[in-house]
Amino acid sequence: MTAGGTTMPDHPMPDHPMSDHPVLDRSRFLEGAFAPVTEEVTAFDLPVTGSLPAELHGRYLRNGPNPLGLDDPVQHWFLGPGMVHGVRLRDGRAEWYRNRWVRSRQVAEALGERWAGGPVHAGMDFAANTHVLAHAGRTLATVEGGALPYELTDELETVGPCDFDGTLPGGYAAHTKLDRRTGDLHAVAYFWGWDHVQHVVIGPDGRVSSTADVPVADGPMMHDFALTERYVVLLDLPVTFSMQAAASGSSLPYGWNPAHQARVGLLPREGSTRAVRWFEVDPCWVFHTLNAYDDGDRVVVDLCRYAGSYDLSALSGQGRLTLDRWTVDPTTGRVGQQRLDDRPQEFPRTDERVVARPYRYGYSAVTGEISRATVQVDGTFTDGAFADALLKHDLATGRVEEHRFGRNATVGEAVFAPSAPDAAEDDGYVLAFVHDPDRGAADLVVLAAQDFAGGPVARVHLPARVPLGFHGSWIADG
Repeated sequence: MTAGGTTMPDHPMPDHPMSDHPVLDRSRFLEGAFAPVTEEVTAFDLPVTGSLPAELHGRYLRNGPNPLGLDDPVQHWFLGPGMVHGVRLRDGRAEWYRNRWVRSRQVAEALGERWAGGPVHAGMDFAANTHVLAHAGRTLATVEGGALPYELTDELETVGPCDFDGTLPGGYAAHTKLDRRTGDLHAVAYFWGWDHVQHVVIGPDGRVSSTADVPVADGPMMHDFALTERYVVLLDLPVTFSMQAAASGSSLPYGWNPAHQARVGLLPREGSTRAVRWFEVDPCWVFHTLNAYDDGDRVVVDLCRYAGSYDLSALSGQGRLTLDRWTVDPTTGRVGQQRLDDRPQEFPRTDERVVARPYRYGYSAVTGEISRATVQVDGTFTDGAFADALLKHDLATGRVEEHRFGRNATVGEAVFAPSAPDAAEDDGYVLAFVHDPDRGAADLVVLAAQDFAGGPVARVHLPARVPLGFHGSWIADG
């Protein structure tokens, strides 16, 4: 089904460019591997090269911005309406592929449909474009900044905005962490109109079980956080709400604030007071954490760190992007910093079963500054923000394996799928959408985690492109 026309995007921020910052070249994200698709596609019994592991029963889903048309006046990559892409695997077969826009009110009206209706926080109805996950029987498309998530059916049709049966007191977040020991889903929500951020816990029953407000100054953007068995790890960094940008009608009223002290906070998960303790770090920016865990009295946090200042409007930093480890020591009040890998990389993921606990393996996508025309990776050059390679990190030995998909291929975030619920951490598969330049379409590529640099176990050939986007999940049956 085609979009049938264009519409103003329905995002939670005003849609005019910043007057005091360079504006991201919007045309870059309407071209090449980023170019939006114009149709919703449904296909069954997809062709496969290789053999799909028979133990993979479930759905691989991924979300990302997809403007409704080339004339859609989206001023920033982050602000396009969300489109979720999915592949259903069962019994060694790829049963279906679907892509669907998330139906906010404006998206539904642009497509000539009736909006499903539902709750809206602070007047912000946005087609959630950042992540897609499952919890308590719901499939949820999520976004940050105060908007609500959208619930989807198993086949990716929009149910409507979700406030968890009326138990969510405000907006929600893009990133969540599931503690599989307790069944609780954790998130840290922020909103430009708040003087705090909010830790939100959704219980196994799909309802909010607790919230905790943490006062913060300047309205910082907290895209991600980390979780341990004892703490919620907060990243209070110098990208903050900008009144000047908001008054000018900025598409993203957040900017680098050198007066805002960069710090990491430890919020106890339990206890009567739950007072956060803050620890200063050097100025930097972090979009994503890999994982965190308790190490005696200390807390270890692994993350992708942009050194120095970061310009959100241009999606570029002044310093290097690296995979780093922070060790927070409450006894000394200091944060130790260690370089794990100095290659530019983003979208770090681990086995979801080891979130908040000591772990060994992580995965990331080779990437570079979005604003640069090319980035150099191991002596070769590749266009754009993403390269043709994924990395596997053995954090116990320091070994890093690389899987390349070939010249002019592009790959985004990778997701780990265990071979069985009780399989070892490294026993499973790595899934990612990869653009195949020879076909002009995407493949769902399945790699064996224990033979990461080897050839793919299987390639599911999709009938359409999947534009480079944001985050996804392997959602196993049962």
